[in-house]
Amino acid sequence: MAAVRAEILSRLHGLGEEEGMSTVEYAIGTIAAAAFAAILYTVVTGNSVVGAMTSLIERALTTPV
Repeated sequence: MAAVRAEILSRLHGLGEEEGMSTVEYAIGTIAAAAFAAILYTVVTGNSVVGAMTSLIERALTTPV
């Protein structure tokens, strides 16, 4: 009987704080990736970046060979 009790307690002890931790980590990672994508989209579609890219492309196309 003591061996069964010890086995049950050891299994219950293993279910402690780490249960579900990977799901939380995935959720936080997904939220962080979405926030980074939103910031990156805002920066890339901003007037300064679009203007710089346009200027770079125009300069490359009009460079004499």
